[in-house]
Amino acid sequence: MLITDAQVHIWRANSPERPWRAGEKSHREPPLEADELLHEMDAAGVNRAILVPPFLDGDRNDLVLEAARAHPDRFAAMGRVDLDDPASRRLIPTWRQQPGMLGFRYSFHRPALTPALTEGRVDWLWEGAEKAGVPIMLHVPHSMVHLIDRAADRYPGLKLVMDHLSLPMGKKDEEAFRDLDKLLALATRPNVAVKVSALACYTNDPYPYRKLHPYVRRVFDEFGPRRTFWGSDLSRLSCTYRASVMMFTEEMRWFSADNLEWIMGRGLSQWLDWKPY
Repeated sequence: MLITDAQVHIWRANSPERPWRAGEKSHREPPLEADELLHEMDAAGVNRAILVPPFLDGDRNDLVLEAARAHPDRFAAMGRVDLDDPASRRLIPTWRQQPGMLGFRYSFHRPALTPALTEGRVDWLWEGAEKAGVPIMLHVPHSMVHLIDRAADRYPGLKLVMDHLSLPMGKKDEEAFRDLDKLLALATRPNVAVKVSALACYTNDPYPYRKLHPYVRRVFDEFGPRRTFWGSDLSRLSCTYRASVMMFTEEMRWFSADNLEWIMGRGLSQWLDWKPY
């Protein structure tokens, strides 16, 4: 089984040469960089990973692209353009022509980006990405899922992935999953998939996180194995990398071998057209 992680952030330390966004903090110290990540992946049995520049890196994609180009069999990237710069529109048609780049990823739950979504100022991104065949990963709260439903309906050829089940940051267990039905309603849109990622961050239950299993089962029942993608978000994970893998491969025994193959990497790889899959 080819295991592909749907999301890992890598970054470098804040410096005058590479300053972070003002006021931003990293998930951990020291920064997580590509060499350490490769070591962690090997130890956890993870074959490949999608690299995402963290919000603190602004709209820089150089670090994730550098890693993807150096290790094309292990890494690929989802990047960003400046949503407020009209010149960004010209980048979309050739976005995937950058070696290692597969699509876009935006954190619309961040206050700095939320207005762009709620005010309809990213319709050009949906339209351009649909025309160019560029998939988009999104982190939005449950309260904003209806806006993504609207985009998915208007642009049916646009592939969208909902990160971390749209769970609210800092919430746990029943409080975190209270509005999960809003996300599950998107399952009727065939161009929407979900990441069952960073899940250990959303429970106080110890491994094997049995409180999470019923929620994962509900997601799986609605989206199916080909639109449900495992991921770690390793830098903020509250368990070991291996445990985040084994939660699915060893503990959720109601998954068939074929289901697991899709959830643990084949589905994501096919969705993003990252061969082999």
